[in-house]
Amino acid sequence: MAIARFARLGRHAKRPHGLCVKMTAVAILGLCFIFAWSTFSSSANSVTTQRESFDDIAEPVSADTKVISSKPQYTERKRQWHEIGKEEDKKVKLESDLDKAKEKKINGSASVTVIKHESRKKNEKTVPNVKKQKHTVKSVNEETNEENEKSESDDSLKEDEEEQEQEVVDGKEEESVSESEVNGETEGDVDLVQQENEQSVVTVEGESGRSRSTGKKRKVKGPVFDPKAHYSWKLCSTRSKHNYIPCIDNESGFGKFQSYRHTERSCPRSPLMCLVPLPHAGYGSPVSWPDSKLKILYKNVAHPKLAAYIKKHNWLVESGEYLTFPQNQSEFKGGVLHYLESIEEMVPDIEWGKNIRVVLEIGSADLSFVASLLAKEVLTLTVGLKDDLVDLAQVALERGFPAVVSPLGNRRLPFPSGVFDAIHCDGCSITWHAHGGKLLLEMNRILRPSGYFILSTKHDSIEEEEALTTLTASICWNILAHKTDEISEMGVKIYQKPESNDIYELRRKKNPPLCKENENPDAAWYVPMKTCLHTIPSSIEQHGTEWPEEWPKRLETYPDWLNDKEKLSSDTRHWKAIVDRSYLTGLGIDWSKIRNVMDMKSIYGGFAAALAQQKIWVMNVVPVHAPDTLPVIYDRGLVGIYHDWCESFGTYPRSYDLLHADHLFSRLKSRCRQPVSIVVEMDRILRPGGWAIVRDKVEILDPLEGILRSLHWEIRMTYAQDKEGILCAQKTMWRP
Repeated sequence: MAIARFARLGRHAKRPHGLCVKMTAVAILGLCFIFAWSTFSSSANSVTTQRESFDDIAEPVSADTKVISSKPQYTERKRQWHEIGKEEDKKVKLESDLDKAKEKKINGSASVTVIKHESRKKNEKTVPNVKKQKHTVKSVNEETNEENEKSESDDSLKEDEEEQEQEVVDGKEEESVSESEVNGETEGDVDLVQQENEQSVVTVEGESGRSRSTGKKRKVKGPVFDPKAHYSWKLCSTRSKHNYIPCIDNESGFGKFQSYRHTERSCPRSPLMCLVPLPHAGYGSPVSWPDSKLKILYKNVAHPKLAAYIKKHNWLVESGEYLTFPQNQSEFKGGVLHYLESIEEMVPDIEWGKNIRVVLEIGSADLSFVASLLAKEVLTLTVGLKDDLVDLAQVALERGFPAVVSPLGNRRLPFPSGVFDAIHCDGCSITWHAHGGKLLLEMNRILRPSGYFILSTKHDSIEEEEALTTLTASICWNILAHKTDEISEMGVKIYQKPESNDIYELRRKKNPPLCKENENPDAAWYVPMKTCLHTIPSSIEQHGTEWPEEWPKRLETYPDWLNDKEKLSSDTRHWKAIVDRSYLTGLGIDWSKIRNVMDMKSIYGGFAAALAQQKIWVMNVVPVHAPDTLPVIYDRGLVGIYHDWCESFGTYPRSYDLLHADHLFSRLKSRCRQPVSIVVEMDRILRPGGWAIVRDKVEILDPLEGILRSLHWEIRMTYAQDKEGILCAQKTMWRP
């Protein structure tokens, strides 16, 4: 019977009418399949949110500001804030200017360059529906929020936000996504995961449970912080103890074979939810600038490897409770000033403090180099390498010098392309020619066209020197000088990166090859180093085509490749007004004790530019999900770095005197699984006695105040205007 039934169906299928019905059914099923596939494939596999506008800059509080925390000693400051608000409504209308900006692409035609930060590899968790394909870019529009904050004369606010998420997967290494990024949507998730170290768990009470993420992204409508939560904290119990850097000090092994040094950045499965203890010998208030250039409290930075290092080097000396830095002592024979002058003599175009403003120091072998350049108005950013025998980045930060910790291994440094005027490496034991020369190619990526690479060594092996000569010739670096100084006995080589692509075409051997056109040179967050050569920007709309103006003129000179200069100008005026009339006088901060400052969500560096006359330096952090404005910051002669605040920052505990967060938490909504961990991270990197200035929505500031109080911070001032407000708090020396 079954055979006969199939035979009859076959005869009917041959009829024209039956054929049409069958084709129609197949077409409908196909459309349904395509619709279902597109729906499920656009789940939360994207790892980076790219903002295309800057409509989130809040105006200063105005005259009808409401005082949340009213204290008699701040009555005069409140009056100042009222006056500032009235004046700002007239002079600074940044929001209306920014609302007119149109969204543009990355090809340089936009006023800001929006990079596509690539995803990272994480062994603990993989993301479904992420196809392993080399150099493939997938754009996923998963959530659209618009938030345009405009300050009108009647102090009314209109909120609207638009965000676009983009996902980049790079075949070999970028096969999976970090847990913090995958679970970015579980911002309201309060069912905390137990840390690997049970002694470092924070107890959270009063929060409602929420199911764990299964890889699908969903929009979270709940608050950033649970206002009903109560927190009890414990100290971290890690082997690195008071110097714990969560994403770099990876502890593994057992017993005496336990190791916590690692060559690649890798964050714990769960965000840091414990408090880093103070040094066992106690912690003292840091020596204020400029005295900190010559001495610091030894107990603030002491560790066994540093003690052994001091015995072998004479440029730092233990003297009582201090670690001193004699001005006449240096690793350079004849003094560091003689060393700097000899470099200028070899290459006259190197004018420290004028033509050369921003320098990258690979490793911190001798901080006298950084200190001497700072006296010449050169801002030197030191990259501490955790694979060194001793990392002096903590000493640099304690002295008041810019420094970050970032292992130089297989991934790119978190900087954009073509931004450093010069890169210096003094006696560093880096084999630049190894592994296809990828380390030197990374230096080529971040070095500005026509920029200088200065390499100084005392003893070069013939094999390494020949290999380096071959490599530098293959990437068309010109050797400007090669000289062994008679006094310092230091062999100095000065290379210069080409200023155009013409010379690349003259190479006989195309090795290393030119990078593909779709290779974004600015993508630098968990992106593996490439063994290819990025072309030099040739379009006037691209950053790096022209050398910036001499310092200090470049701070106020807007780059030609930036189309809409009015937005940068408005941002500069906006922050200058706030800093001059509010931050410097109205918050009760003793700025003479402030040296290391971080802007946790910088745009154009306006906040840092407004503080240029103060004796401070500012680390401008551009979040990876925001438009890439970091090249603008470097063109202005300032320094900055990419970072994802869902993870720990690459620096030692107690690094900064002041943290500034302008609408940071509201922009991280639906990204970080536990936003409270960001507050814990702020507590880790802020020095005892340091300050935090947070500008955000009142619905965020109210519970944030409770979290800070649970950390035993002192709330110095809070103001609110409608839905916006500001919170100023100080970290105390006390620990539970």
